[in-house]
Amino acid sequence: MKRVLITGGSGFVGRKLAHELLARGDQVTVLTRDAKRAKGELPAAVRCAAWNPEKEGAWFEELGIVDAVVHLAGENVAKRWTDAVKKRIEASRIDSTRLLVEAISRSKHKPEVLVSASATGYYGPQAPEKEIDESAPPGSDYLAGVCERWEEAARSVEKLGVRAVQLRIGVVLGEGGGALEKMLIPFKLFGGGPVGDGKQIISWVHRDDVVGMLLLAIDDPELKGPINAVSPNPASSKELAEAIGTVIGRPSWIPAPAFALKLAMGEAASILLTGQRVLPKRAIELGYEFRRARLVPALESILAPE
Repeated sequence: MKRVLITGGSGFVGRKLAHELLARGDQVTVLTRDAKRAKGELPAAVRCAAWNPEKEGAWFEELGIVDAVVHLAGENVAKRWTDAVKKRIEASRIDSTRLLVEAISRSKHKPEVLVSASATGYYGPQAPEKEIDESAPPGSDYLAGVCERWEEAARSVEKLGVRAVQLRIGVVLGEGGGALEKMLIPFKLFGGGPVGDGKQIISWVHRDDVVGMLLLAIDDPELKGPINAVSPNPASSKELAEAIGTVIGRPSWIPAPAFALKLAMGEAASILLTGQRVLPKRAIELGYEFRRARLVPALESILAPE
């Protein structure tokens, strides 16, 4: 039995992780800005504690009574990046991670591991044919810079004798939220299709496998550093659109024009118009068994469950 603390525990991935931890007999504490609301969204066995990721407080004490910390909290990046939004993105990732490490440094009893979310955006936009694993250098765009600083903040916990794992998460597909929920809107209106020219590679991952790799990171004392949380079978934007259309029985040929996305989202449109062919090399080397490795069966499990 492990005592696990989760930030972002009431979010899309955090909720699923909390359920699986409880199912295997672990104790779960969620740090949340609104403990009352989170309590209504999570299983009764989850303990919810209030925190403010921007300042120290009583929540610091929570870091001294757990065996593992999973840091999933972070501002949504799929919106126009005004200066104010960029500040929130950076504060919610980089600054909150630094504060978590500070809380750990003050704890007499330190957790064994800090598992911090990161993103495949670390690698920056890449050519569709280029294969990327965890050894690749960071990109040079805005999100790559955020991810690099985010991971640096998480790795700083190692000087305290705490193992650090950074999960570089791809586009997460799952039921009841995440990227797929927004992707489905045009398809339901019979207007779905690829984004831009459809050639950019989407390094997707089923939520079940994000949780599976989080559990691996918590449990394996030899695992540290970055690990790509992606399916071994990335797809182009066109292939993803065709797969969604096939599973739900809707057209999938009407593209979302690049110029319209740039008008609507500005610099942030790069999230949708560029991509990377990221591979889960370390997960495969560690013997991780993917739960949902192929795109169409993964989508069927979400959109047309048995």
